Amino acid sequence: MARRNKKQKNDFSNSEDENDGKFKDSGEPFRNQSPQRETAATANKAANDASETDTIYSMPPLYDLAFGYRSYEDEVDFLIHVHDKYSKSLDGVGENAQMDDEHSADVKPLRILELAAGPARHSIAALTEYPPSVVNSVVALDRSTAMVKYGSENADHDMEKERRSDFTYVCGDMRDIETSLKQENLALESELFDTTWLLLGSMQHLLTNDDILACFSSIGSVMKDGGTAVIELPHPRETFSMGECTRNGWTVPLVESDVEGGGEKEYGELNIIWGEEDDVFDPVAQLRLFTVGMELKVNDPNDIPASMLYDENFPLFAKMKEGKTSVSEIVPMRLFTMQEIDALARCAGFELVAKFGALDEEISIEDEDEAFRMVCVLRKVEINV
Repeated sequence: MARRNKKQKNDFSNSEDENDGKFKDSGEPFRNQSPQRETAATANKAANDASETDTIYSMPPLYDLAFGYRSYEDEVDFLIHVHDKYSKSLDGVGENAQMDDEHSADVKPLRILELAAGPARHSIAALTEYPPSVVNSVVALDRSTAMVKYGSENADHDMEKERRSDFTYVCGDMRDIETSLKQENLALESELFDTTWLLLGSMQHLLTNDDILACFSSIGSVMKDGGTAVIELPHPRETFSMGECTRNGWTVPLVESDVEGGGEKEYGELNIIWGEEDDVFDPVAQLRLFTVGMELKVNDPNDIPASMLYDENFPLFAKMKEGKTSVSEIVPMRLFTMQEIDALARCAGFELVAKFGALDEEISIEDEDEAFRMVCVLRKVEINV
């Protein structure tokens, strides 16, 4: 099976990251399961207490396939462009600067930090699509050791040797970035980051204001004055949906290289479900307990590549009964408003300088038809000494 395959059937495209919670699996399709309903308080505790082996997030290759429909190269173009446009450096280059296609010669190469990076696709795209004169280096951080291992392997596979040395993947907590980096002996005093990315709704796993402020403050502690942080979250209309849970689903074909035919052979599919009708919403805590599930189906179990059948990264294949298996879990997610992001950012020393309805500068957050995300561009307030 290829690491990524964009040929898939999308019903919806609202994706999230870093799924922490309890799951259960069976040989039956997960659509027929009824996960035990939890309160927001118990789900919050479960999310904090869960070990990596208890989560869908501990299956990096399947997770990578599930969200491989995103155009990482285009999204990185957007991320770098909004930094060029809205950052404000001490030499005056930055805010509202007109950048040409070759990138301004006056702008120093970027040092990028990606939080909750998962398979590290955005980090890798930044280093493979841009030369060292534009992107100097990228540090990715994730709390999952399985994701760190998998993302590092992706980098080994996708990067040229010269650029691979510009990428570092660290296992750590985005609420205490500096400590995580120091544990990897990464010096920060003279090499602060220019821009930080927190994408795929990953900030939704920070369920309290204390956690969010800790994260924002931690970002600020490792970022240059005038630098940017780009946060991607669900659109605010989901917060005001009167308790109705957004349901998303899409299908990814499972393919393997066909040695004899010289092409690819499709031998099954991976179905993704995000949200069920009876998922609980706590309007006071602004937490929704999402049911997240993956279901694997194969046409013939004998077609499963042996390298995957016995790979610890693909535990669902070993649990298959009659060619199918599934896993689901309850994931507590916080929903945000734009006003909250603005206020919390100010408390941590940032200002909200731009907002979009997707990782696309052409899509306004007010666009009722096209806007499906809330993308916030924050700028670290400069400290005048």
